[in-house]
Parts: sequence; C-alpha cells; structure tokens
Amino acid sequence: MTPEDIAKSGTERAEQMALFAWAALTVGAFPELNLMFAIKNAEKGGAIRGSMAKAEGVKAGVSDIMLPVPRHCVHGLFIEMKTKTKGKISKEQLAFGDEMFKNGYGFCICNGWEEARNVLIQYLS
Repeated sequence: MTPEDIAKSGTERAEQMALFAWAALTVGAFPELNLMFAIKNAEKGGAIRGSMAKAEGVKAGVSDIMLPVPRHCVHGLFIEMKTKTKGKISKEQLAFGDEMFKNGYGFCICNGWEEARNVLIQYLS
C-alpha cells in the first residue's frame, strides 16, 4: 500500500499512518527518520481509562509526533498532525508548541501527511 492509499479515508489517524509509511520508504535517503516516533497522547474510553491515562503521564496538547534529531539550531522537531480539511488546533496544542519553542525545539502543525513529509524533508536537508 502506498501512503496515498493509506490516507484515503482522510482521518487524522490515516494521515499519520501515511506519513510513517512514507518514512519507512524514504529511510534510505534520510536515515534519521528511523528515530521518528508517535506519541500516544489521546486516550478515549471513559472516565476510568482517562484518569488512568492521566496517572500514567498523558497530557492534553502534547504533539502527535517527535523527531529527536537536532537541526537548524533546535534540539528536535514536534509535529502536530491534522487532517487536510477539518483539522483544528486546540489552545493546549498551541501552548505546548509555544513551550517547545521556548525550550529550543521545533514545532509545526501539518495539515495532511504530504505537508508533514515536506516539513521533514526541509528539516533534514
């Protein structure tokens, strides 16, 4: 399956999966992509599961993806994935991004996997 096929549903999850599929195909050109990982920070399933996730350290607003590779005077890059058409950034996500900038990290909001791909290519080049 290609990243385009994976992203066809248009959900944020599909866009993120497409990005990681692209990264797996592109790791030869950019070996640093092997270090990129997803941050599981949105746990759904009711009050009990939510309080357990909070106790485990899950925090509202934390970005979806992290690339712990220093470039361009920052320590690493956080990516907040959104869909191409309906993605809305929350105040918690903006606040997290601001804090990351203050602490020497890059932060970007990407609408769709292609935008995230382009950001990563530019970041790693």
